Amino acid sequence: MATEQQITKAMIASTETHSVGARLSEVILGGQDGLVNVLGVILGLAAATPDIRIIIAGGLAATFAESISMAAVAYTSTLADLDFYRSEVAREYREIKEVPELERAEIREIFSGWGFKDKLLDDMIDHISQHEDHWVEIMMAHELQLQPVDKSGLLSGALLVGVSAIVGSLIPLAPFFFLPVVQSSILAVILSAIALFIVGFVKARLTIGHAGRSGLQMMLIGIISALAGYLIGALFGAQ
Repeated sequence: MATEQQITKAMIASTETHSVGARLSEVILGGQDGLVNVLGVILGLAAATPDIRIIIAGGLAATFAESISMAAVAYTSTLADLDFYRSEVAREYREIKEVPELERAEIREIFSGWGFKDKLLDDMIDHISQHEDHWVEIMMAHELQLQPVDKSGLLSGALLVGVSAIVGSLIPLAPFFFLPVVQSSILAVILSAIALFIVGFVKARLTIGHAGRSGLQMMLIGIISALAGYLIGALFGAQ
């Protein structure tokens, strides 16, 4: 049987893994979105005009507009998730008081699905029914499939998404500060493809899946999406 110290270590490890996964998701969300969107904008501008100043200005405008927008969306969406989680917690507490037998039946169904039965099942239900907080935690996690939202990381998560969007955006934009339009466009696509492949590769290595396939998928999806900007620019470009 596991000791209290072993259980505590397992809980800490689980929390740390979840935190790393959440931060990785925020970096990928911001970086990939910023890179693909800005690449599409500057390729479209490059196809529409040979004026490199306009391309850089448009790229920078897209970079900062995108980063602010992504950070704001990350903040408000997480805040909405937090409000929804709180409302569901309040509803579960209310239902425990108003329809306890129905809630006990739901707990029985959950525990039965885990293989508990007979007297052990009855004892567990009786024990949980005497502790409302644990009762609600089980219902939130296993009936509603909802996990607590970390309010302390709300602002830091939004900032991480915004900064990642800026970093990702600068990858395709950087060549235009040093090279002519045609060479910059080619190099921007190459650098973006490499960056997207690396992100997909690392993501699979840290989570699950075939690293090479994941990198290739992310690269192809990102480049194809960005090339749509080039086609629009070529269609409406200056003669």
